[in-house]
Amino acid sequence: MRAALVQLTVGDDPATNLPQTLAYIRSAATQGAQFVLTPECTNALSSNREHQRSVLRHEDQDETLAALRAQAAESGIWLLIGSLGLLTSDADGRFANRSFLISPKGEIAARYDKIHMFDVNVSETEVYRESAGYRPGTKTVLADTALAKIGMTVCYDVRFPHLYRRLAKAGAQIITVPAAFNHITGAAHWETLLRARAIETGCFVLAPAQTGFHAETHGKGRRTYGHSLAIAPWGEVLADAGTDAGVTLVDIDLGRVDIARARVPSLSHDREFDGP
Repeated sequence: MRAALVQLTVGDDPATNLPQTLAYIRSAATQGAQFVLTPECTNALSSNREHQRSVLRHEDQDETLAALRAQAAESGIWLLIGSLGLLTSDADGRFANRSFLISPKGEIAARYDKIHMFDVNVSETEVYRESAGYRPGTKTVLADTALAKIGMTVCYDVRFPHLYRRLAKAGAQIITVPAAFNHITGAAHWETLLRARAIETGCFVLAPAQTGFHAETHGKGRRTYGHSLAIAPWGEVLADAGTDAGVTLVDIDLGRVDIARARVPSLSHDREFDGP
């Protein structure tokens, strides 16, 4: 199987971001990709909640989702939309950070709402309170497709290994980690965390990312780390996109999942134990 990691530098206007995303997806498909993955916040990155309320849409009205579904059908590919910021009907007005798996027919095969919210003081000037704007998801998602069994996660989820172990024990062969990873924590932890999740689970880990400086019309902007990665079940880095926006191709042999798990069958070695 050939997969393609799409690395983006989006701004805070979904309509402006969409044409480049579609162009990268078309490019990946013409290069033989059967599975194309975009990063977290594919439609827009914004720190201004009022601006988000003005440009985000409910799922059934979202123009980015509709266009990407149509492109998946036109190209005949499986498409992971890393995530879209979406309006919800929640009383508190919080948004959803929702990942979509789209079939080659353009149908929504699976949805996953990011469970773990990035509420972190990275530095004196880098403070994030994701839960103030986004409501957390409550359900793990494993999509059993003709392509592979795909476990869906998003960004900060990568720091919670029990989520990945549950997906692997349920049968996942590929786990997706679309991200808009902070440039400071990314430099320190991104590759290490992704390799650890692959080694622990014996899964391929595919992590398309946002990169560079994201200018905002209603905010100060932010930086993301880039380095979209594809990791093999034994922990090797198969592809690293660096820091430029674009498409990175990687060929995947799902047989390596069984080989890695046979060499170290830790998924079957859980034991009960006492203590805190």
